[in-house]
Amino acid sequence: MRFRVPLALSAGLLCCVILFFEGCGGGSGQDSPGSPSPVTKDVSVIEHTVFIIKENHTFDNYFGAFPGADGAASGRVSNGQTVSLSHMPDAYQVPNLCNGWNCAIEAIDDGKMDKFDLISGGTLSAYTQAVEEDIPNYWAYARQFVLADRYFTSVHGPSFPNHLFTIAAQSGGAISNTEGPATAVGCDGSPSGTVQVIDSNGHITSQSPCFDFPTLADSLDNAGLTWKYYTPDLASVFGSIKHIRDSSEWNVHIALDTQFAIDAQNGQLPAVSWLIPPFSVSEHPPNSLCQGENWTVAQLNTVMQGPDWNSTVVFITWDDFGGFYDHVAPPQLDQFGLGPRVPLLIISPYAKAGYVAHTVYEHSSVLKLIETRYHLPPLTARDGMASDMLDSFDFNQQPQPPLVLQTRQCP
Repeated sequence: MRFRVPLALSAGLLCCVILFFEGCGGGSGQDSPGSPSPVTKDVSVIEHTVFIIKENHTFDNYFGAFPGADGAASGRVSNGQTVSLSHMPDAYQVPNLCNGWNCAIEAIDDGKMDKFDLISGGTLSAYTQAVEEDIPNYWAYARQFVLADRYFTSVHGPSFPNHLFTIAAQSGGAISNTEGPATAVGCDGSPSGTVQVIDSNGHITSQSPCFDFPTLADSLDNAGLTWKYYTPDLASVFGSIKHIRDSSEWNVHIALDTQFAIDAQNGQLPAVSWLIPPFSVSEHPPNSLCQGENWTVAQLNTVMQGPDWNSTVVFITWDDFGGFYDHVAPPQLDQFGLGPRVPLLIISPYAKAGYVAHTVYEHSSVLKLIETRYHLPPLTARDGMASDMLDSFDFNQQPQPPLVLQTRQCP
């Protein structure tokens, strides 16, 4: 069935976008007559945006000890006490962690961020943290490029609605993961597949996980720009967007994740890429952090060693908080979120070197940067209001060279 988009997420809200135009800088007063003036670069030097989306970790869980970032080594629990964050093993068995809609709201506790123990079965399993030795390559990227410590999930809830935000700056009201057999998920499944949907009055119903609202892909198509969604087994959140799933767009733009490295090596990256890892290397517990980081390093190495590096930005984030502790209260923009903080790495020749960004970002902010780059209209109020992220870039700096890293032997 077609879902009516909530008015709160309509595309009616417009915002002012500052456009950076190429121009000539003024002379120093010492230049000889007729000497060329330096050219001021802008966001148009970015020709390829890559959005890598991994699974289920908070900022404190990965970068809580990172120098210069707003991290924590301890956290509050529901009885008012403070506990130290324990060291998280590489393959963390956490059967009690909950990252659903109600659990996220309970853990946030009106911004007190003190009930992560209650959503993990009364245990302290959420109060855990990796250190640099556990994810050294992620820390190396953070030291060289940009680490954002105010990047929040778009929905206080799990993967599916947050993935919808990464393509459309809305979830169509969805607040849960889909339920039912694999063949029943999306617009090509049977009616038995369902997802929880909330309306503007807070009423929750179960509906088919098949929606039909505009996405960034539609904006890119309308502007004559290329895009691909690289994903394992051709499973894709675009499978829940009816006008894409039921059209020729599907076969053109949905590709296996293994195709990404081939396209990067051959200089065939589209203007916009989404890249989803296989579940085994997604870092979703209990999968190995080391193996997941190795997969990410391999993808980045192909970009950095390929011909498109000098015109590319790569965003690496985690789709939802996974039930893990984070101490920063997320701003509440609307009934959907924001949800708890997750890490964001911004990797590009034009990313500020060794910079920690403190600006509030969310999944919709990546869409906002792309819309700013190509002068595309906002899709919803969310990307209309979102930061364009340009504060994390310096387009006039000496472009940063590739940081080709080695994969590691995993435990």
